[in-house]
Order: sequence, then structure tokens, then C-alpha cells
Amino acid sequence: MRTTTRTRSTGLGLLATAAAAALVLTGCSSGSGAASAGSGKIDGTITLQTWALTPTYTDYLDGVIKGFEQEHPDAKVKLQDQPGDGYADKVLSQASSNTLPDVINLPPDIALPLAKRGFLQDVSKDDPKLASTYVSGALDSYEYKGLDGTYGYPWYLNTDVDYWNKSMFDKCGLDADNPPKTTDDLFTQAKTMHDKCPDDYLMSRKPGLGDFTLAGVKVLGSDGTKFTFAGSSKAADLIGRYKEAYQDGYMPSNVLNSDYLGNSTLFTQQKVAWTTGGATALSDMVKNNPSLKGNVIVSPALDTPPLYVQGLSVSSKSKHLATAEAFAQYMTNAKNQEAFAHLVNIFPSTTSSQSDPYFSKDDGTVNGKARVLANEALKQAKVLNPVEANSAMTDFLDQQIALAMKGQVSPEQALQTAQTKMNSLLANG
Repeated sequence: MRTTTRTRSTGLGLLATAAAAALVLTGCSSGSGAASAGSGKIDGTITLQTWALTPTYTDYLDGVIKGFEQEHPDAKVKLQDQPGDGYADKVLSQASSNTLPDVINLPPDIALPLAKRGFLQDVSKDDPKLASTYVSGALDSYEYKGLDGTYGYPWYLNTDVDYWNKSMFDKCGLDADNPPKTTDDLFTQAKTMHDKCPDDYLMSRKPGLGDFTLAGVKVLGSDGTKFTFAGSSKAADLIGRYKEAYQDGYMPSNVLNSDYLGNSTLFTQQKVAWTTGGATALSDMVKNNPSLKGNVIVSPALDTPPLYVQGLSVSSKSKHLATAEAFAQYMTNAKNQEAFAHLVNIFPSTTSSQSDPYFSKDDGTVNGKARVLANEALKQAKVLNPVEANSAMTDFLDQQIALAMKGQVSPEQALQTAQTKMNSLLANG
């Protein structure tokens, strides 16, 4: 089960580690059956390809397939799962050899090259209820610059909330009941903490493309063929603010080093007072450091919350296109998604699911509040990193930002060098 992180990933982090025995489900029917796709008959045998979901989630997947086949006796669904490593290369190889499965588990970034090459179906052609069924930000993630249409059904989602260390706030002159709400607040309170407690830190991360987006920078051109952030004074100013904060000691010196552990690890070790994480991140933090129990405050993500999306795309080459679309709709309907999300640490992409008390009612615990905040955040969450930016591009940008924060190059030079390299990589596919 794959998702992304706020900094960037092509999907190599597990969303949950629930026990397989807890996932035994029989058919999770929508009650009214899967919607018809286009005018075709729902019959024949199709293949569903998932990404690193078996054997842990085999029982759940088999249950959904059984429910669909019961509603459509002339249709059969075969399940095949691919391992986590090298998944993008595997999918591209399947497409080039005309062996792409009918329904494919794809995050937006892996779906993009397939959509550009005509391998994926524009599912908006046959589903007029897309916009009213799924969270808008999740649908937007399968709509690409330079292409018309929607190239995936959102399947499951995640986002971040902010976690703050109460005792560090109290010790260092900050109010844990009023943590930062914006990036501007973050810098202001980071200074206060440093002034009161020179050996403690609030901040512990560099900015990235997502931070440019939050700052109002136009990161990518309208046709999706060129990055455009280097010409933005807002991007240079943002790097300048992080440079100043770093050099003034508002964050650990090793933030720019290769041995940097990440803000989540530093937060768990109580070396920094802020981190971001999913709605259930606190459980792992407390497990690794029990002294955090009762000492963590949760609040919404700064500015605009990030959106992490997994979806199901349909092969445009499917011999049973109506069946493939109908199954993708069925698997991503509200009841099936809610059943999955009640068992693992994800959120449904269906708008009707946001009122489900499991996600919308605070149970009085920090974990419960985090889940409610995350559910609420999904209403306005956005994919902050453009899917056109792969890990090689963002790694290079990260290196240039580090040089600028160290004072070895100017923010403007760092941005221009990064943009030139990233546009070269983008042009070369």
C-alpha cells in the first residue's frame, strides 16, 4: 500500500501495517451495483493489478472482487500484485509490450507518462458523476497539463497534520494552544524559541517545490513542459528566509548534511518541537518514545494541506473496457473505500465518506483529533508537488537549496541552476 510524503516520493512508504487477519472481508457491495461504463456490456475477464498489497490485503481485495462478480455474473476479475520496488519501470514495460492490465493501481505521477502516450482511458468520457463522487483535489491530480480528460479514479488518500511538543513550547516561551498556523507564524515562533532556548529548535527542514507552491510561486508552465519557478522573486525570498533562519541557528546545523535524520525522527527524539505526519503518526512516535505520550499537540497543516493520492486507472487498450471501468468505479465507491479505510490508516476519496462519524467525530484522544483534522483538511488539500517533477529533479533542487542556505551560492543562482537541470530532464522524458 503506497503513498507519498510531503517532501516528495514516488510511493515507497507504507500507509499502514494492519494485521492481515483483520482484513477478512466478504463482498463490500455498494447496494445499487457498479455503474455502467459507456454503452458496453459488463462481461468478460479483466485483470486488476495492485502495488505491493498482497498478501497482507489479499482477503480484502478478494472480497471486493467477489462482490463485483456477484453483481455481474458474466464478468470475472483476476488479481495480480506487483512488488514495491521498480513498480514504475514494470508498468512502463507492460505498456510498451501491450500487456498493460485492464485496471491498474497507479499514483498520479506514474499514470502521467502512460496518459501522455495514450495508454490510459479518459474515464470522464463515460462517468458523468465523477465530479460529484470524488474529492475535487483527488480528481485534479489525474488531470494533467497539456491533456484533456481525467486518467484515474481516486482510490484512497492521505494528508498531513502538524505535531508540536508541548513541554518544549512551555519551556521556550511559546503557547502550545496557539501553535503556528502559517509559514510566517513558523518563522516568528522559531525565533522566539531560539531566543529563549538556544539549544532547542522548532524548525528542522529545508523548503522544496511544495513550499514554492504554498508561497504562490508558479512552479510549472501551463502546458506542463517547462518549470518556471526560477523567475519568481517569491521563490528566492523564501529560500532567503530559510537561509537566514539556518544561519541564525533556528534549526539544527545538520539539516543540510547527509546524516540528517528527518524532522519526524528528530521530533520523536525530542530534539525539535515540530513535525508533520499522517493522522496516525503519533502512535509510532509514542511507541518509539513513550515519554511523548500526553505531551503532543496536534493542529492543521500550515497554509494549504498537502494531498497524497492513490488511484485506479483503466487501460485504453482493454478488450473489455466497459467492465474495466465498471470495476474501477465499484472498487472506489464509498462503501468499499470506507470498509478499507476503517481497517487501515487511509481516507476515502469519496465526498460522501467525509461525513462518516469514524472520520468526522473526535473521540477525545490526540489520535482521534488528528483523524478529524486530516479528514477536514481533505476538503481543501492539494497536490503541492507537480507530478511532472520526479525524484531526480527534486533531489537536484534540494542540493541547490542546501548550497544557497549555506551561503555558497545566491538563492537566485540556485533556482536558475536547478530549473535549467530540471527542464533538461523534463525534456528528455
